[in-house]
Amino acid sequence: MIEILITTPLSDDLINRLRGISPQFHITVYSAKKVEEIPSDTWTKTEILLTDQVIPQPNKAPSLKWIQFISSGIDRWLDEPIVTKPEMQITTLSGSMASQMAEHAVMMMLALGHKLPALYASQRKSEWPKDRMEKFLPFELRGATVGIVGYGSVGRQIACLLGPFDVTILATKRDAKSPEDKGFIPEGLGDPEGNLVYRLYPGEALKSMLKFCDFIIVCVPLTKMTKGLINASAFSSIKTGAFLIDISRGKVVDQNALFKSLQDGKLAGAALDVFPEEPLPMDNPLWAMNNVIITPHIAGNSAKLDLQAYELFSENLHRYLAGLPLFNLYNPDLGY
Repeated sequence: MIEILITTPLSDDLINRLRGISPQFHITVYSAKKVEEIPSDTWTKTEILLTDQVIPQPNKAPSLKWIQFISSGIDRWLDEPIVTKPEMQITTLSGSMASQMAEHAVMMMLALGHKLPALYASQRKSEWPKDRMEKFLPFELRGATVGIVGYGSVGRQIACLLGPFDVTILATKRDAKSPEDKGFIPEGLGDPEGNLVYRLYPGEALKSMLKFCDFIIVCVPLTKMTKGLINASAFSSIKTGAFLIDISRGKVVDQNALFKSLQDGKLAGAALDVFPEEPLPMDNPLWAMNNVIITPHIAGNSAKLDLQAYELFSENLHRYLAGLPLFNLYNPDLGY
């Protein structure tokens, strides 16, 4: 019998569907936030853990072989001893939230291009500007060049949604010579073969890509290689008047360089969902900028999160039984 422990809330229907995958699985559910809330004998037997934040020490869970996280970014857990334990399989929710994150990114592109912050400011003042045609002149998405920093599951779904807008898609990818998507993506989403991108750049050629982009969308994972990736040097390469959308992790974009680029007018605007410090401090100058849209790290939010987690976890359970490689296996060498 393979013991599975689930510490994150899932509906009874989804739990029962997981139980129906195989008679070899025995599932125990504890909606817990701390390791201590779960009995020691349960930890001792657990072979597979589905969790968002409850991570045991290795001696407490000696039978544990696989941890499936209910998040795409797991950088805050990477120093946990059980995560670094040899032979431990760590998987993430990468790809599962591609749909809502891509919609968020496209929404922000349209909002920035069509001057939505300025329109809201006029509405709050009950103002009908006499120079409204000039003041609210849009930067239209159709015909624009869009640069996607990180052509993974989210970036590919963004490219998919942008198809009807007749944009030119440029993107960076760690292995630019392999355009296909080898990760998990819900059926019907994304760009599995990499056919929607006009040109793929290796990460080292980021600045060469940025100089062409009207919109820059940052959706890489946070690793040692991507920390501070969008820095002052990168901002110096962008087109004047470009827009930046950040839905990656808080330390990928250098906040000081970002603020200076916005202040100097090099960037026409930015939509930011992630920050080095969260919540974003009330005295941060980004709050007061009229060309910045700030959202509180909610790009991946959805009423369907439970179902999305179930779809990936159930697929991986089938693969686990069959002895196949799991989707979204964390690679310590790559940092994601």
